[in-house]
Amino acid sequence: MSKRKTIKVDYLARVEGEGALYVRYDDSGVHDVKLKIFEPPRFFEGFMRGRDYTEAPDITARICGICPVAYQMSAVHAMENALGLVPTPELHALRRLLYCGEWIESHTLHIYMLHAPDFLGYPSAVAMAKDHPQIVQDGLQIKKAGNAIVSLLGGREVHPINVRVGGFYKAPTIAELEPLREQLLLARDMAMHTVHWSASLPFPRFERAMAQQYEFVALSDPDEYPMSRGRVVSTRGLDIPVAEYDDHFHEEHIDYTNALHSTLVGRGAYFVGPMARYNLNYERLSPLVKQVAEDIGFAPFCANPFQSIVVRSLEVLYAFDEALRLIDNYVPPAEPYLKTTPIEATGCAATEAPRGLLYHRYSLDKCGKITDAKIVAPTSQNQKSIEEDLRLMLPQFLHLPEDKLQAQCEQAIRNYDPCISCSTHFLKLHLNSGGNGEVEEGRG
Repeated sequence: MSKRKTIKVDYLARVEGEGALYVRYDDSGVHDVKLKIFEPPRFFEGFMRGRDYTEAPDITARICGICPVAYQMSAVHAMENALGLVPTPELHALRRLLYCGEWIESHTLHIYMLHAPDFLGYPSAVAMAKDHPQIVQDGLQIKKAGNAIVSLLGGREVHPINVRVGGFYKAPTIAELEPLREQLLLARDMAMHTVHWSASLPFPRFERAMAQQYEFVALSDPDEYPMSRGRVVSTRGLDIPVAEYDDHFHEEHIDYTNALHSTLVGRGAYFVGPMARYNLNYERLSPLVKQVAEDIGFAPFCANPFQSIVVRSLEVLYAFDEALRLIDNYVPPAEPYLKTTPIEATGCAATEAPRGLLYHRYSLDKCGKITDAKIVAPTSQNQKSIEEDLRLMLPQFLHLPEDKLQAQCEQAIRNYDPCISCSTHFLKLHLNSGGNGEVEEGRG
């Protein structure tokens, strides 16, 4: 009988937030995998109740310091859905430009600082910088360009303050955008180099068997690569308006994690993020990005999660290309925001955060106070896929020494760029009422 072994990582490194990993295996295979998210819940949904609808963008931005724009935009779109507001094309373009900045910031941080050390054999970006200083410097310069977009449109680089329901407090002038354009042109050239560099990295070979293939889920819009609008679609035929999200996706509490697991009803785990967007929307990428993908021999469909670093690099290049297009075609909106009047209503929206699909739903009373809130983060949706990857991947690596095997597990988790802090306000509380064994459940 083979001896049972465990991989236990008490604190995952190079991920945003605090989590752990537990794997039990022996020579016959993997018997248990648990991605443990133990970061304390922050109850954002709970303390949104009773707040004015106009406060939602600023409150939700605090969920994440890396992707605050995604939370702001999702909250704004959900509120506008409830209030019956439709943003003008000029406002939509400005929001899309702001989103480009966040994709650049977030993806570049992950590519260079969190994920690249895995492929190059370093424990951290600091250690990597000693031997590869130019790689790290390039990453910092590219990220700086993304910061500049968010700073100009959002008012500051972290937790932007210029976003509001209906639009922006202040719209930029054409003159203000012009210096940004020059910075983005230079950074786009560096981003093109990043694609070629990332494609040259040594990728572990891992693709699921036909019966175990991922169901990729993302937004899709006929007119643009998805950021802040579209229908929810999947590689297995799902095609629904965002308003039907709750009918098709289900969250459940798992006892070893402080984040709910999200599944597709009747189908199980699914995969959101850059690979899902790329696989479902390749044809909507700009001609430049498709040409670069062809130049490096990267197919229009990617099934190896270890190659997600290449997809992120392509999305960074796309974000620069799209940002430059938006600046070149910029027409200042007649008014920076649409005026709103509170009504009793429920509204929902989904946008594409850097890490994947982000869903918000809010109910308002007649005075515009929030009576209910639901937020489903990308990491919450990817947890089951991460665990399934480990379960399916590990048998082919069991010959490795234990330290190498553990490193392979951690790298597999970082393929998803999990944002653990984002996911931990979803705790479902199980309260023992009066000691009689009854359970009350509510969203945290």
